[in-house]
Amino acid sequence: MRDVRQKRGLTQVELSERSGFSQARISELERGARMPNLVTILRLAVALDCKVMDLMGVFDKTDSPSILRK
Repeated sequence: MRDVRQKRGLTQVELSERSGFSQARISELERGARMPNLVTILRLAVALDCKVMDLMGVFDKTDSPSILRK
């Protein structure tokens, strides 16, 4: 998510304003401290003007079982 946000030249605060999520929540999502649900992913995709799969690319690079243990 951070990569997509930065490629669009947005700060966390700007993404927060576009998505309706707090800047703290954006930060948590980017750090992996929180796992987004489907509605959150959809809202972020709209706010970032990108495809859902653009946000899901992190899972291609991550060990899925380790994500499920969080």
